[in-house]
Amino acid sequence: MDLFLQVIKITIFLPMKFSFFLSQNDTEAGHQVCLSFFSKNTKKKLYKFPLPFAISAEDWDIDKQRPFDIYCKKYKKLNYILNAVKIGISGLLGNRANASAKVISEVIMKICSEQGAIYPQGSLLEMMGHYLQARQYSISLSTYRRYQVFMRLIEKFEGFLSKHIFIQEINNSLFSEFYTFGKEEKYSESTLNRTAEFIKTILNFAELQGITTNIRRLKIPKAKVTRKIMILEDEEIKKIKQIKAPESLNHAKDWLVISCYAGQRISDFMRFNIRQVVDINGKKCISFFQQKTGKAIILPLHPIVLNIIKKYGNSFPPPIESSLYNKQIKEVAFLAGINQEVSVRKRIGFRVQEVLVEKWQNVSSHIGRRSFASNFYGKIPTPLLIQATGHGSEQVFLNYIDNLSHTRIIKLNDYFEKIYAEAI
Repeated sequence: MDLFLQVIKITIFLPMKFSFFLSQNDTEAGHQVCLSFFSKNTKKKLYKFPLPFAISAEDWDIDKQRPFDIYCKKYKKLNYILNAVKIGISGLLGNRANASAKVISEVIMKICSEQGAIYPQGSLLEMMGHYLQARQYSISLSTYRRYQVFMRLIEKFEGFLSKHIFIQEINNSLFSEFYTFGKEEKYSESTLNRTAEFIKTILNFAELQGITTNIRRLKIPKAKVTRKIMILEDEEIKKIKQIKAPESLNHAKDWLVISCYAGQRISDFMRFNIRQVVDINGKKCISFFQQKTGKAIILPLHPIVLNIIKKYGNSFPPPIESSLYNKQIKEVAFLAGINQEVSVRKRIGFRVQEVLVEKWQNVSSHIGRRSFASNFYGKIPTPLLIQATGHGSEQVFLNYIDNLSHTRIIKLNDYFEKIYAEAI
């Protein structure tokens, strides 16, 4: 598709503003994506450029001037290029106010044909790339991927600003613009806060490289994000143990019970095997390294876990692939009658929203780890629980505690009634 361009001279006094729209002609590939913008630097000319991309009208968001689904593989790249075009033209006209339409056309074509992201020297994204490269062998895969998500968010923010963000430009005003952008795009408060904290991490990394930043003058909003913790109460675990599940679900049922008494991630407990079991002063324990953190854990095996091992002839149940396990434990919870309505955060479209579901529908592999931490909290000294779960600090561990646990609420009520009765 050839890049056709035209320049229309209009005497008008507007700041540079980019608009993406679809051509009226519909082809087999869809409508051609076009760009127009006014430039305050070039005698108020209105530029119009058809771009070498096409998209169906049904997939185009007229209001946001981009594809509706910017997260699917097909349109993620297109959205990135549209942002890169805005940034590239802004940079060009910032340096060469009288750049000709031909030069602008060449810049657009170069951006549209680039195969990968190119970040300018001294930019925030370039430094993020250096940081990931330096840390890739010392952080877990899940952490590495989370950092990449933060980078994609910053790429979108640069598109919102129509400019690259450079390390020495990062200040409180920029953070304010970032939160404005995030709220317009309906990102959650926790996502924005985590990304902001990651930016601070990058600035600290830059300081170690001898680059002066504004890190000591930055203030990130400390909005309190209420976390809803989903656990299986002791009575619900008891129901799960007592149900007669179909043979096809028995292994998932037993692993779910094990997870509630072992407090580990699926990447760890699903690898449990009898060779890891050791005897310490006559007590059966399991010794392993956590896959995510690399921490060495020696965990006493709960009598209920020992009974399950005995059931399998001195062995753990056969391992189950994670997606199948998540599907099967929902069925187990449904059979156990764990069906009260709960409010949960679910992805609807491209963002997370609060919805009401029956509790069994939200059971997943991590519920065992949260249930272990919450159900034993207050019964076993917290330092011992942290040693068992491998959490890095008590603050992180407490994120796993369900403050609305019915068991603890009833126990508190029992104390109230006991104290009241003794006072009469």
